[in-house]
Amino acid sequence: MTRFKGLQELFKRYRRPGDIVFAWMFFALAVFLFTQLGTQSPWKWGGKVFSQPAFWPTISVILMVLFGGLHLLSSALSPRLVGRWKEVWQWVKSLEYAGWFMAYVFVVPQLGYLLSTIVFGLLLAARAGYRSVRTYLSIVALSITIVVVFKGFLQVKIPGGAIYEYLPTALRSFMLTYF
Repeated sequence: MTRFKGLQELFKRYRRPGDIVFAWMFFALAVFLFTQLGTQSPWKWGGKVFSQPAFWPTISVILMVLFGGLHLLSSALSPRLVGRWKEVWQWVKSLEYAGWFMAYVFVVPQLGYLLSTIVFGLLLAARAGYRSVRTYLSIVALSITIVVVFKGFLQVKIPGGAIYEYLPTALRSFMLTYF
C-alpha cells in the first residue's frame, strides 16, 4: 500500500486537453439550470421538506453549481496543455452523427422505415469508409432484419412513409403493416 506524502499529492490533478472548455460549458449549464429552478421545480407550502417535488432537483443543481465551480477553478489553476482546440474539434465532429440521426428521423415519415433504414445504413457505411460490395449487401440485409424485427415481431409503432401512398392498395396495406 502506498502512502501519500501530503494533501497536495493526494489531490494531484491530471489535466487533459480541452478540460477548461468542458469546465466552462458544464459550469454554464449548471448556472442556467440553477436560474430555472424557480419556474421548473415548484415548492408546495405546507408539506415536509423531503417530500417536496423540488427538494432533490434543488439539491442536485446546487451541487452541480458547486462542483462545476470547483472543477472550473481547478482547471483554471492547472498548467495549460497544448491541444485544447484539437480536442474541442473532436467533440464538434462527433455531433455529426446526431445530425445523421435527426435527418433519419425526418426522412422516415417520407420514405418509410424500410427504405430509410437501408439508405441511411448505406450512407453511414460509405461515410465510415467502407467500400466493398459485400459490406453494402450486409448493410442491406441487416437493415431488412432490423425492420422485420422491430415492425413485425416487436410491433413497434413507426409511422408509414408518405411514399407508400403511390403503391397499389394491397401492397400499401402490407408495407404499412410490416415495413
